[in-house]
Parts: sequence; structure tokens; C-alpha cells
Amino acid sequence: MNFTKKILLFQLLVAFQSFAQESNHQFHAGLESNGQWYINDNGLKDKFGEPTIQPEKPLRSNTYLLLNYSYKRWNFGIQGESYQDMALLNMNPKYYKNGIGTYFAQYKGDKFDVTLGYFYEQFGSGLLFRTWEDRTLGINNALRGARVNVRPFSFMTIKSLIGRQRTGFDVTDNHIYGTDAEIDLADIFKFKQTQLSFGLTYVGRDEASPFESDKFNTKTTNAYGARVSFNNNGYYFSSELDYKANDIVVQQFNQVEDNLVKPGSGLLVNFGYSKKGFGFDATFRRIENMDFFSERAAKGNNFNDKILNFVPSLTKQHHLSLANIYVFQAQPGVMIDKDLVKNGEIGGQVDIFYDFKKGTALGGKYGTKVSVNFSNWNALPGDFYVNNPQNYGTKFFGLGERYFTDGNIEITKKISNKWLTVFSYINQYYDNKLIASQKGQIRTHIVGGEATYKFNSKTSIRGVAEHLWADSDRKNWASALLEFNLNSKISFFVSDMNNYGNDDENLRMNHYFNGGMAIRKGTTRLGINFGRQRGGLVCVGGVCRMVPESSGLTINLNTSI
Repeated sequence: MNFTKKILLFQLLVAFQSFAQESNHQFHAGLESNGQWYINDNGLKDKFGEPTIQPEKPLRSNTYLLLNYSYKRWNFGIQGESYQDMALLNMNPKYYKNGIGTYFAQYKGDKFDVTLGYFYEQFGSGLLFRTWEDRTLGINNALRGARVNVRPFSFMTIKSLIGRQRTGFDVTDNHIYGTDAEIDLADIFKFKQTQLSFGLTYVGRDEASPFESDKFNTKTTNAYGARVSFNNNGYYFSSELDYKANDIVVQQFNQVEDNLVKPGSGLLVNFGYSKKGFGFDATFRRIENMDFFSERAAKGNNFNDKILNFVPSLTKQHHLSLANIYVFQAQPGVMIDKDLVKNGEIGGQVDIFYDFKKGTALGGKYGTKVSVNFSNWNALPGDFYVNNPQNYGTKFFGLGERYFTDGNIEITKKISNKWLTVFSYINQYYDNKLIASQKGQIRTHIVGGEATYKFNSKTSIRGVAEHLWADSDRKNWASALLEFNLNSKISFFVSDMNNYGNDDENLRMNHYFNGGMAIRKGTTRLGINFGRQRGGLVCVGGVCRMVPESSGLTINLNTSI
């Protein structure tokens, strides 16, 4: 389906929506299209001095059309997807051509609701089970089956589900099933200012093992979790403990061997305090062998395909472009090899926010906002590691080899009614071998300055300048961005990023320039930009995917009715 046909179809849907509203029915539709035209770029060289060339099919797009209809207690939805001529570079190759991605029918009663078809769900923090869609990363791991949510009492909610997980336009052969129960203790004890709840989770994966063994259940992998949450007068605390029963430890993609059988576990603790002008938040996590896929062999795939749980990197999600070159990825798995040994992760992060009041020495006339963040992640400390036959032992607490450290400060200062400035400093440590199986340990210093000038309530100009110093790998980078908002509907930008400190002259000459504009009207947004994409990780919410170096034209369209 070409772009013109998609727009005509959407116009027909707009007309149908008007009829639906007049008939007291509810109809909603959303269209999202992300297209790229890749070009040959003689100016963008690889380490061998070769230019970037366009793929075999240079014109590609990912398009999603979501239709939703509801009447009284019933709700129906369907999502059509088109990948023409193919999906965007480095997306899951199972997404191709046209097809029905998801569909569902749902009934919502006072005490229960039932969903048949595809659905998304999360138990607790998601460390044991979460299905979700993220189009930027090419993730859609919905279950196709049945889900029943029951609320027998005002203080209790029970979720039960069974289904097969989506993979491309198909589903896996095996079943996933689970139950989650949450009890609102504050409702039972009639607390007025305190929130207190307790939850229990069970998840089962029905996949027969290719090996006979008395060390684990060869037909079903069982996982269990418990959690508690508390909130009172600005103070909050939550904790979750998860356990995955003995199973084969898969260490590389598509290699299922019974060399190592171990259980998995996860502990997550979060606490903090927040009031006007001050906030403190701390998170601790320990995970061991917590890779969880609907099929064992999918472990290690590059597209997050068939992933059952949500294990984000708990670090600050920086808005500076150079701070996202060395991005930590959570390390839930086990690797025992003669060249690389690591197991799970342990660590956490701390956030502190403070607003200096107006009229004080540091607050000045308009006040000053300061945020400080620190995160540190290590491998689990090992009692022993044996390669043949494979085995290991770990301590529950303690620090093994360090993966990653990020310490940063951000100061936001309003100088006048028209000027707003932001200063950032970031210090990072990144073990390239342990995280990305590449050589070296990298230490960086990053500074960023941002200034916004408002001509009036709708028109503004914003500039950002960044610099990264690195002691190894690709060395130093510089970046700049200029953004002009003509009004609330139209904006323009130009940017450039240059790895000027690279020891390789071919890479040192690369400038990753981009320019574009965005137009908004009502619920419609059209974005157009032309330029170069730096190869590396693209991350959303602590989950990442790799993208290759490329050049070309990008068009993004979002609209809804």
C-alpha cells in the first residue's frame, strides 16, 4: 500500500468517525508512518575509507494503522502494519510486506473484564513479565490468547492469562500463562493517608526441553514473584523479589545446550522522598540469570524478539546526544567462556533534585534547579567459575567487575523572562569488553550548555553545544544543535556531530549533520529531516537496539481521530 492510498483510507475513517459519534458509538483511529530513503554518501566513510552505500532496497517505511471501536462495555481493536519495500534498517527481518499485526475483543464488566486476541500486560515491575510495543525499537511482543481480570473485592485484583507470543506476523509454538494478584492493604485497614499494597506473581513457559534431565522441569519453566509498595506523606518504598526455577542457561543466540543448569533471581528495591522543591530517589537491583524468552533459543537475538520480561538499564536517560554514545545495557545473563566470564548485575542509582528558592543567593531572581544523579553497575561477585564442566557460584551481595559508572549534574537557571539556560556535566566509565564484547575500558567527561530565548509566548530559539573527552576507543567528539520554533505549529532544526579526536583519519573526517522541520496541526504531526545517522545504539526507556551508519531523507507522520 503506497503513501497516497494510506492517506485516502485515513480520510474515509474520518468520515466514519463522524457517523459513529452521531450514533453514540465511539471510534478512534491512529496512523503512524516512518519512512526513509537511504542514499549513497561518499562523504561518510567507514574505518576502511569506504563510503556509505544505500541498501539494496533504499526506500523503506514502517506504517501502522490502528482502529478502535467501542460500544457500551465492548471494545474492539485491530492494527494493520506495512513494511515497504522492507522495514527500516536493522529492524527485525520478520517485519516485512503487509499484514494484520494485532487484533482484540474486550468486554469490561463491573467486577471483571475479558480480552480475546492480542493484548499487552505487565506483572509488578515487569522483571518477570511484561509485553509492550515500542515502534522506535521495533518491539511488539504481545500475547495472542485470553486474559481475564477479576476484582472480587474492592481491595483485590486478580489477572490471569494464557497465550502465544507474537514474533513478526506470526506467534510462537509454545504457550505462556500466568497469574498476578494484588491486595490493597490500605483499603482493608481503611488507611486515609497511606497507600500500602502486596502482590504475588506466577509465570509459566510451556516449552519442552530438547534434553532429558532430572535437574530441571523439562516441559515447563516456572517463575514466581512477590512485591510490596508503601507511600505516605511524600515518603515511598517498594520492593520486588523474583525467582525463576532451574532451567538451561543459554549463553549465545540459537545455541541451546545443557552444559549449565541454574535458577534465576531478581531483587529490586526503590525508595525516596518528594516534596515541593526537593526530591530524593534511590534504586537498587540485583539480577542473576534473569534472561526470560518465550523460546530459549531466542536469547541473544539483536531485536528483543520473543522477550518476556522488561529489564531496562537503570541509569539516567540523558537528553544530550554525546551522552548516548556509551550507553549501558542491563546485563541479566550469564557468560562463561575462556575469554569472557560474567554473571548478572548488581548496582543502582540515586537521584537528588533541589530547587533554590527565588531571592536566595543561589536562587537569584528566578530560582535555580539542580539535579544530581549517580549510577554504578557491577557484575555479581563470583565464588568460583569453572569452564569444563561449566559451573559457577556467586555471593548474594558484593561487587564483581565493574560494568559502568555515570555521575552527572544538571543546573537549570532562568536568567530573565526571555532567557533560560541549562548546564550539564557527565562523567562515565564504560567497560567495552564486558558490555559489548569489544576491547577496552573507556572513561569520558562530557559537558553541555543549552540556552533558550523566547521572543514571545510562541516563538523561541534554542541552541545546544556539547563536548565529549574520551581516553580511548573513538576519543573526542563535538556536537551542536540550533532549533527555531516559529510558533506552536512549525519548528526547524540543524545539527552536527563530529568525532574529531578519532585516531583513524577516515572516521575523524565524518560529520553527522542533520536538518529538518516539524509541522503540527491538531492531532497531526509531520516531521521531515535530511542527514546522517551515527551508527550505534538507539535507546528508549533503558532498552536499546543497534542502528547502522546511514544517510538519507526521513519522513515521520503521526495523526489520530
